[in-house]
Amino acid sequence: MKIWFDILTPKQLLFFAPMVSKLSKNHKILCTSRNYREVVELSKIKNINLKLIGKHGGSTKDGKLHSSIQRMNHLLNEVVKFAPDMTVSFCSPEAARISYGIGIKHIAFSDSPHAEAVMRLSVPLVQKLLIPWVIPKNEFVKYGISKNDITHYKAIDASVIVKEKSRIEKINVDRSKKTIVIRPEETKAAYILGKTESDNIIYEISKGDKPYNVIVLARYASQKNRLKEKFGKKVIVMDKVVDGKSLLKITDLFVGSGGTMTAESALMGVPTISYDAAPNYIEKYLVRIGLVKRETNPKKISVLIKKMLNENKTNGKKVRMVLNSMEDPYLKLTEIIKKI
Repeated sequence: MKIWFDILTPKQLLFFAPMVSKLSKNHKILCTSRNYREVVELSKIKNINLKLIGKHGGSTKDGKLHSSIQRMNHLLNEVVKFAPDMTVSFCSPEAARISYGIGIKHIAFSDSPHAEAVMRLSVPLVQKLLIPWVIPKNEFVKYGISKNDITHYKAIDASVIVKEKSRIEKINVDRSKKTIVIRPEETKAAYILGKTESDNIIYEISKGDKPYNVIVLARYASQKNRLKEKFGKKVIVMDKVVDGKSLLKITDLFVGSGGTMTAESALMGVPTISYDAAPNYIEKYLVRIGLVKRETNPKKISVLIKKMLNENKTNGKKVRMVLNSMEDPYLKLTEIIKKI
């Protein structure tokens, strides 16, 4: 069988990497993406061969539309040439439209019903949708898919990333100090578009003479350059893209927007704070079971960091129990491939 994966974000690449590796043993695989800094660099780290077609559309609606139209036009030629039997994506709008247009069955994953624009453009056109069990099916039914075509899997996507064996890269920091890592929000996503609450959080954490290393893992080159200019030597803005697990291995506390890396951190047992930039079911689940603390006020986050670092609590036993309870979504994918 020929299977086409359209992989658009760093999370998608890390989530799909083990699936692509397993499926490629018995099937012919085409992996496409777009020219997007973190995806390109992570594909090299993970040894995933990506065919780059098109680019990220930026933060404006017309920019996103223009990039999507151009990308579909160029993708179509590649897909027709490859002639896949099946498409797998994380609700890629371009993959959905092309697959529907030329009659390819499309299996999609999603844990992001809050990404309304992407859901409206993709969900009505897919044949099967796979979602984490903590998200009600009705959150996707409202976008135009039958409940019978949605399958739950008992895992959150970050568990796939955390469980996968990967090479841990050495990252040099002053180990005499505690290390705090901050992940800014996805400011170019349609569901956030330009909000930069993380700037205020970085300011509060880094002001004065604080006894920690403050590392910021930016998403885009433009975000990286802006943060360097704004905060100077008060923080360490990572120059290169790294596998998040390498960075989290040397992290004493993580502050994230509530997305995938927040979940990764929590499932690696790192004390984790979410500033909940895009409220979602996965973040709510992790807060509910006590693996993540939620705080949205930058000043209160600074106080909470000090408290959590002084407590020096670990969630090792609970993390192991949670991880062990989660299944591999790959098994659900292979079941559905056989059915359709």
